[in-house]
Amino acid sequence: MPATVADKTSLHLTNLFSELEALRTDIVDEGESLVDQWANWIRRAEFAPSARNLACYLALRRRDLCALQEELARFGLSSLGRSESRATESLTAIAALVARAAGIPAEQQPNLPSRGDFVAGNQRLDEESLRVFGIPNPHRRTRIMVTLPPTAADDVDFLRGLLQRGMEIVRINCAHDDETTWAGMIRSLRAAEQQLGMPPRTRVLMDLGGPKLRTTTFEGQSDKHRFNIGDSFWLARAPSDAPQGDRAIGCSLPEVIGQLRHGDPVWVDDGELGGRITDRRHGAVQVQITQAPSDGKRLKADKGLNFPATELAVPALTDADLAALPFVAEHADLVGYSFVQGAEDVARLQSALESAGRRGAKAPALMMKIETRRAVRNLPEIIVASAGRNPTAVMIARGDLAVELGYQRLAEIQEEILWLCEAASVPVVWATQVLESLAKRGQPSRSEITDAAMGVRAECVMLNKGPYILEAVDMLSDVLQRMEAHHRKKTARLRALQSWQALFA
Repeated sequence: MPATVADKTSLHLTNLFSELEALRTDIVDEGESLVDQWANWIRRAEFAPSARNLACYLALRRRDLCALQEELARFGLSSLGRSESRATESLTAIAALVARAAGIPAEQQPNLPSRGDFVAGNQRLDEESLRVFGIPNPHRRTRIMVTLPPTAADDVDFLRGLLQRGMEIVRINCAHDDETTWAGMIRSLRAAEQQLGMPPRTRVLMDLGGPKLRTTTFEGQSDKHRFNIGDSFWLARAPSDAPQGDRAIGCSLPEVIGQLRHGDPVWVDDGELGGRITDRRHGAVQVQITQAPSDGKRLKADKGLNFPATELAVPALTDADLAALPFVAEHADLVGYSFVQGAEDVARLQSALESAGRRGAKAPALMMKIETRRAVRNLPEIIVASAGRNPTAVMIARGDLAVELGYQRLAEIQEEILWLCEAASVPVVWATQVLESLAKRGQPSRSEITDAAMGVRAECVMLNKGPYILEAVDMLSDVLQRMEAHHRKKTARLRALQSWQALFA
């Protein structure tokens, strides 16, 4: 007798159940093996379930699941597209439903996860966000962080204005100013809280400068020349290292020049100027310009340098950072770590903070700034090494990432960072040029508003300083509050749409 449609469907569902169960078993086994590799890093008991979920999520995402997703969607089931915070629970729930539909004997069916197990990852993320960023505004989940200008050290009114508009975290950039200015900023913040009748709970991020590579100019050499495509210059330790008469530019960390190789790409000033190394000599490399603005570009001092294809042997914790660390350890709620590359860098910072007197429950939270290709590649170990000992956040440093990875890959990579951090229950800071036109010139662009709205995918959005920063905080808070009614991370929330209600009146 020919098989009926119902028989074929039942067989198909049975095979689908077997595929899901095999996948679930493999992912749990691979995940546990990865957790074993991480065991020495995981000292916080509250992070252990997050590490296990991250390991299982990484095992899941090693596979191409597109065909399976289509099959699941065909039967009206979840396609695993929102499984970041519950990798095994999502698979278990789907397998249990498929087993029931296929008529698998009850004793062979997996149990549906409880609601508590299913939402535990979301709860862990909320708890970690509270540890790192403090209490959010009552009207929105995503916090707002603002970089303070040096004038904030003597401007209580300015801090009061930021607090009144809903800022929850201040950022002090330790690459600039000094301890006297930093202390003044913190005093102004606490005075502003006191004037507003607020408890002193606004979090202070102190962002270590790290080994930021920047251009320098040599004494007696002009920076008025504009470079165009086809021009060249020498990146040199000293003017004498470049051929006589050729243009030479210095580097804030001259020791990296010897690590550069023929053909390596070089980017200057956040990608405004690009080139490749075409020649080398003792103490200098020649850079041929391959990309430049149509009217050329002047090479001034203190502009960022990026070498995206070169893995530089430069410590993430510099002498200047170590000198600042006693003050940072005493005053910071959150320590930003620039140009972290791997677990070894994380361990250096943790050890240095302990030496400075902050350890155990008193240790500050850490913010890992993901700025390079190597950091992206090592993100899982960076997360586990940091969050295994300290409450941890991750900053998507989109400016350097765009230059390091290429602008065309930035959107893809920021999504992947968001996914891995959610799987690890680690909050994310959405940073670089958010509402920059508004903060600096008083008028946002349309694309900036769309970008700011995407910040709802993170737990915190960072604004940089500018003369119109109060207006920027106002607008960002409003945008985030509106978008949170529609989205939580990747999940669209199907609240009632108001714009078309009249159609059903």
